[in-house]
Amino acid sequence: MSVADELDERFVAAVRALDGHAPRSRRADRHIADDLLIRYFDAQLQSRQIDFASRTMQERGGGFYTISSAGHESNAALGLCSRVTDPALLHYRSGGFYAARASLVEGSTPIRDVLAGCATSTLDPISAGRHKVFGNAELNIVPQTSTIASHLPRAVGIALALPRMQRLGLETAWPADSVVVCSFGDASANHSTAVGAMNAAAYCRHRGLPLRLLLVCEDNGLGISVPTPAGWIRKTLSSYPGIAYREVDGADPVAMLAAAAEAIDTVRTSRAPLVLHVRMARFLGHAGSDVESAYRNPADLAADHARDPLVGTAREILARGVLDVAGVLDRYERMRVAVASVADSLQRPPRLRSAAEVMRPLDSALTRVDDDPHPAGEPLTLAQAVTRTLGHLLEEDPRTCVFGEDVGLKGGVYGLTRGLQQRFGRLRVFDTLLDEQTVLGFALGSAVAGMLPIPEIQYLAYLHNAEDQLRGEAASLAFFSDGQYRNPVVVRIAGLPYQRGFGGHFHNDNSVAVLRDIPGLVLAVPSAPVTAGALLRTCTALAREEGRVCVFLEPIALYHRRDLYEEGDGLWQQVPDPAGLPPGSVRVYGDGSDVLVVTFGNGVPMSLRAARRAGVAVTVLDLQWLSPLPTTALLAHAEGFERVVVADETRRSGSVAEAIVAALVDASWQGRVTRVTSRDSYVPLGPAAAHVLMSEDDIVRAMRDR
Repeated sequence: MSVADELDERFVAAVRALDGHAPRSRRADRHIADDLLIRYFDAQLQSRQIDFASRTMQERGGGFYTISSAGHESNAALGLCSRVTDPALLHYRSGGFYAARASLVEGSTPIRDVLAGCATSTLDPISAGRHKVFGNAELNIVPQTSTIASHLPRAVGIALALPRMQRLGLETAWPADSVVVCSFGDASANHSTAVGAMNAAAYCRHRGLPLRLLLVCEDNGLGISVPTPAGWIRKTLSSYPGIAYREVDGADPVAMLAAAAEAIDTVRTSRAPLVLHVRMARFLGHAGSDVESAYRNPADLAADHARDPLVGTAREILARGVLDVAGVLDRYERMRVAVASVADSLQRPPRLRSAAEVMRPLDSALTRVDDDPHPAGEPLTLAQAVTRTLGHLLEEDPRTCVFGEDVGLKGGVYGLTRGLQQRFGRLRVFDTLLDEQTVLGFALGSAVAGMLPIPEIQYLAYLHNAEDQLRGEAASLAFFSDGQYRNPVVVRIAGLPYQRGFGGHFHNDNSVAVLRDIPGLVLAVPSAPVTAGALLRTCTALAREEGRVCVFLEPIALYHRRDLYEEGDGLWQQVPDPAGLPPGSVRVYGDGSDVLVVTFGNGVPMSLRAARRAGVAVTVLDLQWLSPLPTTALLAHAEGFERVVVADETRRSGSVAEAIVAALVDASWQGRVTRVTSRDSYVPLGPAAAHVLMSEDDIVRAMRDR
């Protein structure tokens, strides 16, 4: 007998055993209406039968997802007691919530929705066959990946953004008094992402910021096979200052419904976060391949079965006399038939048929960008060009906001946001706490709520503390929602090497590989004041018009550079070109025919200086875009050369140069290509950095090497 069949039989036997033995419902419990209790039971039944059906589909070869909600069906109370307009970011055992919320929207098809996801069918209303996620734009359920707790920073971001947008008079994706419902498991509560998000919520509340956030910990006592120590979740989740704490037994339907309603009302009226700790059971293992008997003893398994939330609800229904045993079991069987009928209809469902269909949400169609309506009249440094453009972007679109560590009154470590807070106010230009995960989480939450955030990460090396917020959350949202949800964001990052006086690895990180393999993410690197502002405007246009996630990587060493060849020549202080730069555009310096130097960032002025020394005729090609690479433009320019030198300041392994060489080889380019890169090393402090970083001498030798 399968574990699903065993669970099915246990429920039927438990209900039959209640015939004539269900205790009469206490009068105090009757404040939960009979109708609400029945709707709660129906959502639970639907979730349980979908779990059974998903396993049957897998056995037939037509299902591909079996992580079960069985034992967690009491989260249906949150679906019933919240508003349909309350955004929900859900744990992957949220079948009860989904069924309950769908029951509030006429015309919803929750059974088909979930089973189509299990079948990876294009009928799935959220991912269109790309993954099984709980999500639905009409139900305001934002789809989440299975990355542990990675959705919590975004949830904090949404809750912070909605009242901020109301104060700014901006249109929001959800009502300003919405409660953001965010659920997660007890094992996930230990993850640094969850701890950081809850710390951020407590920090914001300590500062008096409104934060309507309901954090629901669904505690089944296990992280796959590892038990959660008794009392640990209560002790940790009740300890955050400014975050209220409630605990409830999910097996008690009356207590669960009451706790859900009270928690949501408290958060909405107090404008303060609350943790609802729900004690649950877990049935059918962690996922379909998990055999619980290998690591759980029979007594523990029996104790879980004694706390089946469906049995608990059936007991209350019987105690009230709303249904008799036959009526309860008839309802259970009718739900089985309804779910099985939908499962049968999905035996040969429509599915994605090509790579193009799979990747469609990642595609970009933007080919034209408007010129800068604010032409500059005087030469600027790269830093000044970026500051100027940020000011114009804030002027042009009231949804734009700039934030990060030290960006407010101080104006950033390098002064690029100086004066912006005074001009545009603390609601649009503001400091965050010292946590890159929170910075990006607020960006993703405010973006999906309707803002156009331009967060700053202080140094490239600091991004790695929070990189999954880009990889696992930001860039994947359009993919897993078939483009229905997007987070338009432009992340400014100060980075790359060669800065003087303040160096070392953490301020001179020269690795961008982590950003270049994220599907759909756009990575731009300015090198000169003449085009820096236009590149930033293009990134903003991609975010605003297509919901793109863009990273604007600013070379610190070029921020305040004024000279190119000689001290005082002023050649790297330039008048910004107002012409719009479409994605994939490149910039060409010189017209030499001996060597084409392909480079970016610091490599551009370095290559120009090297060309003057090398004694060969050189053309320098500034890529400007590192992801996607401007392959078409690269190949068009390489066509006229027999020799290409790639000057790449990043580490040799995983370098941008590898992709450039691969593009030339793939196109059957017949010339000779040479890579000049930095060493596979961290960047040391002081003069020792010169031993491992790409140098102008290296570029000169490559240019001369025939």
